[in-house]
Amino acid sequence: MSQKKLTSASGIPYYNNEDTQSAGPRGPLLLQDFILHEKMAHFNRERIPERVVHAKGSGAFGTFTVTNDISRYTRAKLFSHVGKQTRVLVRFSTVGGEKGSADTERDPRGFAVKFYTEDGNWDLVGNNTPIFFLKDPKKFSDFIHTQKRDPYTNCKSPTMMWDYWSLNPESLHQVLFLMSDRGTPVGYRYMNGYGSHTFSMINDRHERVWVKFHFKSAQGIRNFSNEEAAKMKAVDMDFAQRDLLEAIDRGEFPKWNLKIQVMTEEQAKTYKWNPFDLTKVWSHKDFPLIDVGVMELNENPKNYFVSIEQSAFAPAHVVDGIGYSPDKMLQGRLLSYPDAHRYRLGANYEQIPVNRCPFAVNNYERDGQMRVDENGGSAPNYFPNSFDDINADPSYKQPAWELDSVVADWYDRNAEGENDHYTQPGIFYREVLPAQDKANLVNTIVGAMSGISGPKKAEIINRQLCHFFRADIGLGMAIAQGLGLDMASLQQHMPAGKHEQVTI
Repeated sequence: MSQKKLTSASGIPYYNNEDTQSAGPRGPLLLQDFILHEKMAHFNRERIPERVVHAKGSGAFGTFTVTNDISRYTRAKLFSHVGKQTRVLVRFSTVGGEKGSADTERDPRGFAVKFYTEDGNWDLVGNNTPIFFLKDPKKFSDFIHTQKRDPYTNCKSPTMMWDYWSLNPESLHQVLFLMSDRGTPVGYRYMNGYGSHTFSMINDRHERVWVKFHFKSAQGIRNFSNEEAAKMKAVDMDFAQRDLLEAIDRGEFPKWNLKIQVMTEEQAKTYKWNPFDLTKVWSHKDFPLIDVGVMELNENPKNYFVSIEQSAFAPAHVVDGIGYSPDKMLQGRLLSYPDAHRYRLGANYEQIPVNRCPFAVNNYERDGQMRVDENGGSAPNYFPNSFDDINADPSYKQPAWELDSVVADWYDRNAEGENDHYTQPGIFYREVLPAQDKANLVNTIVGAMSGISGPKKAEIINRQLCHFFRADIGLGMAIAQGLGLDMASLQQHMPAGKHEQVTI
């Protein structure tokens, strides 16, 4: 077998890979040894900026297979017939931690899917929860700051987190999800994924419906308790990464069943919750799950950096037959995600192989840092022109939206009709969580809130307890007692008219 020659990045063969040229065996180094420059300069630039959120992640390739006909709702080609297969890339992640943080931290988990379809790449970018902390994107950067490091101590701060949550009651629903055992899933194989936002589907008759996407784990749901998650953090910081990688290497390919909820435009106008509010769910009783297909992950990336660290997902990337909605958080992400990728990876990030559409790409975008294709060659870089045969296809035109209002204003997201932040969290606590999960939730919240410190400690605790009491009296009582508050203190947090329901 012939040996490969060691070369520089420009392909120049060289020999001295471990010894720098010097003036004599003990002399100073010579500036002319360009291999030293190349190796050190490249090493200094090996780390691209980590993601501001979802910095630590794992991923794999696989296939999505249609098992149920949903063409009545969408003309998207990847759903065109039962048995249709589409290649996918899935990236899982923690949200708030840095790239070196532990996989078992209490944190929502990112669940992003890239479908490589013949109509372009569709990125379904969600989490392992069907809801989120906020309903308006203008709040997002402030919220994420509270999940990062305190600017004074440079440490994570329970005070910052609970202060923010207590001042934003819309976060309560997601806080309960996070503080339950769902906040510490056993790796990535044993959790569900959700598109979370409300999206739309458009069929071949130009009819639109609103949809929610659900990926249900075929492996079942497994969560760590708070204590188990802490122990695993000490044993293996990269537990979820290792678990996913080794399972696929063993041939134990994880699967998820994709299901959708469908709501008509007319139903959306009269539904008891705002169907575009990311802090709310659609009841499965009102809008049952509809089977769509199966996603299987069966191929580990050959190189983590190439396929996972450089992967870029954006909710803005939808394909024909799938569209947006008035979901305000979704609307904000349409700008922020591609903008983050352009900062981190460059304006031409979609030319990186893992992000590149494997089918035809024709446009007039040119130049920019790290342009790695032929840059359009000698073809025109403007449209329309008289020389090429690229045309806008009218069959891809989407139907018009009927807007609720033509008045542009700064509307209070917590105004009457939008300020019920407690009914659904109460239902989650009372009707969804088993008894042991309820106990674990209370213990986790008590432990987390015990970390609140400083002169505003009592104020923050009191404010947050009010939210718990409004969601469920029993939940509020259990947390307050866990924090060591007495009955006189408890009474001040209870909603008016409900004191008689409390028993000690």
